[in-house]
Amino acid sequence: MPQPDSPPLTTTSTIEDRNRTFRRIALRILPFATAVYILAWLDRVNVGFAKLTMLDDLGWSDAIYGAGAGIFFLGYFLFEVPSNLLLQKIGAPKTILRIALGWGVVSVLMALCSEPWHFYVLRFLQGAFEAGLHPGLILYLTFWIPAHRRARSIAIFMSASPIALLVGSPLAAYIMTSTDGLLGLADWQWLFIVEGFPSIILGILAVFVMTDRPSNAKWLTPIERAHVAYELDMESAHLDGREHKFSGALRSKTVWVLILTLFCIITGNATLSFYGPSLITAAGFGDITSVGWIMSGVFLFGWLGMMVNGWLSDRHRESRWHAACAAALGASGLIAAAMAQEAGSGVGVILALALSAAGTMGSIPVFWSLPPRFMSGMALAAGLALINSIANLAGYFAPQFLGAMKTATGFYSTGLYVIAGVEFVAVALILLFIRKQSTVASEADSSEASETVAP
Repeated sequence: MPQPDSPPLTTTSTIEDRNRTFRRIALRILPFATAVYILAWLDRVNVGFAKLTMLDDLGWSDAIYGAGAGIFFLGYFLFEVPSNLLLQKIGAPKTILRIALGWGVVSVLMALCSEPWHFYVLRFLQGAFEAGLHPGLILYLTFWIPAHRRARSIAIFMSASPIALLVGSPLAAYIMTSTDGLLGLADWQWLFIVEGFPSIILGILAVFVMTDRPSNAKWLTPIERAHVAYELDMESAHLDGREHKFSGALRSKTVWVLILTLFCIITGNATLSFYGPSLITAAGFGDITSVGWIMSGVFLFGWLGMMVNGWLSDRHRESRWHAACAAALGASGLIAAAMAQEAGSGVGVILALALSAAGTMGSIPVFWSLPPRFMSGMALAAGLALINSIANLAGYFAPQFLGAMKTATGFYSTGLYVIAGVEFVAVALILLFIRKQSTVASEADSSEASETVAP
C-alpha cells in the first residue's frame, strides 16, 4: 500500500535495488520470527519427553497423558481465528508479546502439575495461546514481502519445525539428565521450566525488536520503503479480484480446497513426527539413542526440503507445481517406507522416511504462499487462521488412525499406504482446483533496467 508518512519521492528503481532492499528486510525480520517459532515447537512437544518420568512420578496412566496431549489441539482450533483478527487490529509486536508470554508462562506452570485436571487445563491454555502464532507470522510476512518472494521467506521461518525436532530430543535429554533432583525438583519439572522461560523473554523482546509494517520502519530509508510499496502495489493490482471480507472467504470453494489440501499434507507430516521413532524401532533399531539420532537425520532432510523447495519456488516464480510435486514426493516416501518394512529392510525404511520428510515438509512453506493469491485484508487474516486451525486437526486424527491400524493388523504398512493415499489427495486438489499463478511476479521484475516508483 502507499506509505502516507513517507515524504514525496519519485526515483528510478532497478531490480537489483529492490533485491537489496528485500534482502535487508529478510535479515531484519526473519531471524526473530524463526527463533520464536523454534521455541513454540520446543514447548509444544517437550511433553513427550516429560512423559518418560512424569507419569510414574504422578501415578498417571497413558490415557490421562493422551487426553492432555490431545486437548492442546482443541485450544489451538478454537483460538486461531480470533488471534489473527486481533493481530490485524493491534499489530504483530503486541500479538507476539501476548502469544509467547502466555504460552511461556503456561509451560513453566506445567512443572506444578499434580492432578490430571491441572494437566488438562494447562495443555488447553497452551494450545489457545500458541494458536495464532503460525498464521500470524505468515500474515506478518504479507505486510513486508510480495508473493513472488515469499515462499523462501516462509520456508526460512518454518524451518523452525524440523530444527526444533532435530535438536529437541538431545536437548531435552540433556536437561533432564543434568537437573534431576536439583533444588528438590524432578527432571520433567526442570524441562518445563528451562524451556518455558526463553519464550517469556522473547515475548517481551518482541515489542522492542519487531516493526509492524514497512511504513513504521525507521531502519528503512524512504527509497527502501518505496521499493516495498511498489512491489506490494504491483501485487495488489494484479490480484484485484481477491476476496476482502471474511464472510466471502467462508463461502469460497478455493478456501475449503486449501483447508482440505493442508489437512492431507499434515496427515503425512504428523505421521512422521509422532510415529517416525516407532517405525525406526520396528525396523530393528532398538536403542533409544540410536533412534534419536536417526530421526534427527530424517528431520534434517525435512529442513533441506523446506529450504530447497522454497528457493526453487521463488526462483521459478511458481508455487502450484512446487507444492504438488513435493507432496507427491512425501506420499511416495511413505509408500516406500511401507514396502521396505514389509521387505524387512531397516536401511530402506530410514531412507524412505528421509525422502518423505523432504517432500512433505518441503511442500508446506510453498503451500502457504497460495492463500494470499485469493484473499487480502480481513479475509486473509481470518482465512489463514481458519485454514491452519482446521487442517491441524490432522495432527490429532492421523496418529490415532495409524495406531488403530497397527493394533488391528499388527503392522504399520497398511496404515502407511492409506496415509500416503490421503497425501496424494492433496496433490490432486492442488492441480485440479488451484488456478495457475498470476503473472504479477514476472511483470514486477520484467523491467530490463528500471521502474519508476513513488510512495
